[in-house]
Amino acid sequence: MAAPTCLSSRATFAVIAGGADADLRWAWFCGRCAAAPALGGELPSMRRVCSRCGFGILLRGQSGEVPAPGQPYLVVDASLAVQALSETAEDYLEISEQGALNRHITELLIPADRSADGSADLAVALSLAARGVDSPSQAMVSRSNTFGERIRVRISPCGPPPAALVVLA
Repeated sequence: MAAPTCLSSRATFAVIAGGADADLRWAWFCGRCAAAPALGGELPSMRRVCSRCGFGILLRGQSGEVPAPGQPYLVVDASLAVQALSETAEDYLEISEQGALNRHITELLIPADRSADGSADLAVALSLAARGVDSPSQAMVSRSNTFGERIRVRISPCGPPPAALVVLA
């Protein structure tokens, strides 16, 4: 018996490559020193520990948002807890990575606009980026122990696991 042929005039769906993230380029970097993997930007198949510093886990971020070596940055998870801190950020924020890990981001950085809207805007931007939902954004923050300071930060998705990359500009 021959297979029946479909004579329906209904539209069919096909899976195609692309979508909203089709034109985004992603790059691997060390969560501690920002160095790219030695394999031309490709992730080594067995190791995710940075071959340059030996401390950081390799993360992936949007290529235009990946920090340069020597630039201060933090990695924050969806609960807004700090999960990584660059050596430069340690010096700038005057805290060790060990002292910063699993602390809420507001213990280190707070919105420069201290109003309720400013706090909510920063929390939303971090939360969305940590879930990989939002495109890169910018915010103004200050160190939590400093008054009147304004630091521009770039916030973008990174991972795995999903997190927000906060680069101090």
